[in-house]
Order: sequence, then C-alpha cells, then structure tokens
Amino acid sequence: MEEGTRREVDAEVVRDRRISAVRVVWEALRPLEVRLHEAELVVQARYEALGDRVRRTPPDPLDVASLAARAAAFPGRVAAVEGLWDGDTVHGWFALLVAVLEDPDGEGHLATVYHRRAGSPPGPAAAGAGRALAAHLGVPFHFPSPDDPTYDTPRWCRTPPAEPGRRRRRK
Repeated sequence: MEEGTRREVDAEVVRDRRISAVRVVWEALRPLEVRLHEAELVVQARYEALGDRVRRTPPDPLDVASLAARAAAFPGRVAAVEGLWDGDTVHGWFALLVAVLEDPDGEGHLATVYHRRAGSPPGPAAAGAGRALAAHLGVPFHFPSPDDPTYDTPRWCRTPPAEPGRRRRRK
C-alpha cells in the first residue's frame, strides 16, 4: 500500500471508522484485484498496529434514562420497543433496539448492541434494556429470539394477522 493511502487508512482507523478505512483500502488496491475480505484484514492489521491510539467509539448507552430520552426525541408516539438482529462482515451479529412509532408510522433507532469482549452477549443485553424501557414507557416489548441471531423472526405488529382466507383491511 502506498504511504499516502496508509496515512489515510490510519486516520480513519484512529477515528474508529472501520467501514471508511476498508473502503479506502479496497478502492486503492482494486487494480490488484484485492477482495473486500482482504481489505478488511488489512484494516484489522492497522487496528492492531495502532492499538491504544484508536479512539474507540463508545457503545450506545442502554440505561433506561438514555433510551427514554432518545425515544422522546422521535416525532411519533412509541407504540412498542423491539429487538432485532442484524449483522455484517465487520461486527458479526449484533442486536438493534428500535422504537416502533405510530402517528406518524415508522420506527426510530434506539441503540445498537455489539458483542464486547468484557460484556454480555448482544441479544440478552438488548433484551434486558428493551424490556426495561418498554416497562418504563408502558408499551409492549418484542424480541422473539434474543439468544439465537437470525433475520427470520417476525416483526412486531399492532394488529393480529388476518385469519386464513381473509384479507386484512388497510386504513
């Protein structure tokens, strides 16, 4: 890697911007047919080399007061708190906490819970924080698989599914 590219990558790594660093490596080494996974390995090596200089992004707070403040900032009323799984090649599986909103309909991001070496697994940590926030707000909590990362769990919905053979009417 050229010196200028390495300096650019190191600047991204020191700011704990892993995805941006991977993009820089991948684009710089694309003429050499470097694959994305190889670019990720280069960035991981730079993280290890820079060690204590990396200004790690602190984890999202999971205390009720912080989560309630985030929920209060959304434009709609919180109808439920939901835990979901997501994942990528950098972080592996991680849990998301979202506020399901109504009026206006939608959702708002409350927290992302990554696996931390010294902490509890992301699913149970997100479930505990989500249950506590839902109880505080007086709304349902939904996280069907806090111990089993998957994309295939049903999402929370306000109305029950239609009976077989009947269509649900939309408002």
